[in-house]
Amino acid sequence: MRHGGKILADQLVIQGVRRVFSVPGESFLAALDGLYESGIQNVVCRQEGGAAMMAEAYGKMTGAPGVLFVTRGPGVTNASSGIHVAKQDSTPMVVFVGQIARNHRDREAFQEVDYRAVFGTLAKWVAEVDQTDRLPEYISRAFHIARSGRPGPVVLALPEDMLSAAAEVADIAAPAPLEMGLSGAQVAAGTQALASAERPLVVVGGSQWSPQAASDLQAFAERFDLPVTVTFRRQDRMDNRHPNYAGDLGVGMNPKLGARLKQADLLLVIGSRLGDIATGGYELLDPGKALPKILHIYPDPDELGRVFRPDMGLVATAPAAVAALAQATGPAAPRWTGWTASARADYEAWQQPQPTPGAVQMEEIIRWLSANLPEDAVLTNGAGNYAAFLHRYFRFKKTGTQLAPTSGSMGYGFPAAISAKLEHPGRTVVCLAGDGCFQMTVNEFSTAMQHGAAVIVVVANNGRYGTIRMHQERHYPGRVSGTDLANPDFAALARAYGGHGETVSANADFADAFARAVASGKPAVIELTLDPEMLSTAMTVSEMRRAGEKAKG
Repeated sequence: MRHGGKILADQLVIQGVRRVFSVPGESFLAALDGLYESGIQNVVCRQEGGAAMMAEAYGKMTGAPGVLFVTRGPGVTNASSGIHVAKQDSTPMVVFVGQIARNHRDREAFQEVDYRAVFGTLAKWVAEVDQTDRLPEYISRAFHIARSGRPGPVVLALPEDMLSAAAEVADIAAPAPLEMGLSGAQVAAGTQALASAERPLVVVGGSQWSPQAASDLQAFAERFDLPVTVTFRRQDRMDNRHPNYAGDLGVGMNPKLGARLKQADLLLVIGSRLGDIATGGYELLDPGKALPKILHIYPDPDELGRVFRPDMGLVATAPAAVAALAQATGPAAPRWTGWTASARADYEAWQQPQPTPGAVQMEEIIRWLSANLPEDAVLTNGAGNYAAFLHRYFRFKKTGTQLAPTSGSMGYGFPAAISAKLEHPGRTVVCLAGDGCFQMTVNEFSTAMQHGAAVIVVVANNGRYGTIRMHQERHYPGRVSGTDLANPDFAALARAYGGHGETVSANADFADAFARAVASGKPAVIELTLDPEMLSTAMTVSEMRRAGEKAKG
């Protein structure tokens, strides 16, 4: 006989779980007791939103479901932001939620939530475990669903009386891996279609990538001399220094790359949903108008044809697909060699810095990081205009070095960095954050201190929610409302937590400040004092305002 918390913990061990993230609650005390002697690390966090983002980042890094424990009501609703990231980013995740006792249901008892109603559109599967002896069954299914097809989050509610009750039940082995690959005939059909193109473009994205997949993608691109683009915040899928890499179809993309997407006569889409950001809000590619030939490879058959009708839709994971394509024989003399070379030239030109105002320039900071960080350094970020500098000027060299939310969630970068440092303590982990973005999860600094996650946070302080200000100046020039921020001394705040903190007011001071942050061996903040005129990679506040006024006539 074991109580439910012990049965649960034993299933997690069987599933290979090494680390969970949590904010404790009385609703799942039995689960905490079960974890006590399990050997599983329990990373206790300061707020459920940050904990959920740490768990999501773990899923991104490892390909195994990130595991989260939160309490009922306000606990799980706080976590919903991280669950949404996992949904949109196709990240495997299992969320265990403490629930009210079963005999109190439907009375609006203390912190009662109908999880199926609340999370039905945010998760792949939502269920509540009513019988202690069915815990192994539910947990096995949860881990299977989280990883199968298009990965995503699963939510399991655990009534507290069910968890504390005892039962005699057998454990269930971890799910067998499901392999999805391309047949020889499918590879032949795809490469034959490719051979008929004059302006092909490979679009790569999605989750489940690995170093081997990146190597296979590179081999395939070389053999066929194809230009490879990546989707929003998936820039580590291929070494950005490779001559076949052509840039990212993300927010603030290279206009010439956007034009190239429109000009392509064949798109080979691998692992990506080909969503609104990659297609410029469905304007570069409009699913209701004439389209180039589309060969779409995706692990979920329900996604194929949901928005864009593919000429060939193939069900396979991206790693399995590129492994098969890497073995295919390329054409002796591809007719698109000049097209590929010009795509790379456009990328190289886009990498040349466009100066922004002020003594600290984000383009120069990012270029320094790109040139000086170890190739396996992990870069994380949330959302904000500061991130556009990272996307444009940093060259990602290896798979698993970019942790960023394709969902555009603010506050993600710092929790993700903590999770990355716990997983890779010997690697450099740098979080890029805006002043608004950082303050959404800065309370997790004490989590970093408690668990020894010596991350380095570079805070771009321009005193505003920059992205919203940019749109505000474009649509309502000069009418600033709700976008200015009153900020703390971020360096002093880091020191108050017991970490390292300093402020940089000139480009030339950054390298030494970064070296001191590394040498401190502590979680660190380097605050960048930015010119108030700095707005984006391409325009100042004044330039954006003038453009907005001109557009309004």
